[in-house]
Amino acid sequence: MPTEMSPEELAKRRKALASPMTARIIKYGARAQVKVFRLTNGRVGNKWRIGAGWKNPVPTLLLDHVGRKSGTVFTTPLLYLEHGDDLVLVGSQGGLPKDPQWVANLRATPDTTVHLRGGRRDVRAHVADPEERARLWPLLVDLYADFETYQATTDRVIPVVVLAPR
Repeated sequence: MPTEMSPEELAKRRKALASPMTARIIKYGARAQVKVFRLTNGRVGNKWRIGAGWKNPVPTLLLDHVGRKSGTVFTTPLLYLEHGDDLVLVGSQGGLPKDPQWVANLRATPDTTVHLRGGRRDVRAHVADPEERARLWPLLVDLYADFETYQATTDRVIPVVVLAPR
């Protein structure tokens, strides 16, 4: 069920997302989560408890990805859905107007590693085509309802990325 926002609420949300402070908060919050996750081998930082995750914590992983221009290895904490043997990610970035860098990086270098609580896994990424995305999106919204709000906030189609074991 789509999230209903008034035009005023939508404008307010878009204005907040356009603030440079929002991007900084996301960036530094992610860095902190990566450090804590690594220090505790995922015992702390393996659940997202913000927004829709407050009552129903959502599992998180650390995604390694190689910068397509720099060649630098980056690590990004992300919510994920287990779907059979696959892990499914959402490139929502809170509804910001652009896809997160990790999506473009995975398109360029799809073979990567994720870190889950207690271990790591080698995976190959692909961006879901429209049909696959349509099948997975309701499951993702069931996992974390705020994804629907993020989609309503942005004009882009938020990408869904599937990580298959390799």
